[in-house]
Amino acid sequence: QVQLVESGGGLVQAGGSLRLSCANSGRRFGISSMGWYRQAPGKQRELVAQITNGGSSNYADFVKGRFIISRDIATNTILLQMNSLKPEDTAVYYCNVLYIDRYGRNDYWGQGTQVTVSP
Repeated sequence: QVQLVESGGGLVQAGGSLRLSCANSGRRFGISSMGWYRQAPGKQRELVAQITNGGSSNYADFVKGRFIISRDIATNTILLQMNSLKPEDTAVYYCNVLYIDRYGRNDYWGQGTQVTVSP
């Protein structure tokens, strides 16, 4: 059973840093990608950063140069280092894992962690 457990959200002043962590309790095989999305009040959920099984990463333009996604294969965990945070980064951040294997295409979501950046 796939379960994503997120941690690391909180309140920080603009210019500060936070690090989010997402531990995947599911199988390690068949992962196509893992990533972070966010959703601000009244807005749609949007991709923040993603890392593929091959280790390639991609970022939304609004976080390039500020956020870094990384993974620990041994623990099936991904991290999101968020630097130079801005008030507009305030949102609920969700971890996502996409599996593409013999079971089909399945993606799973964490429960979300709140990130609040004060001016």
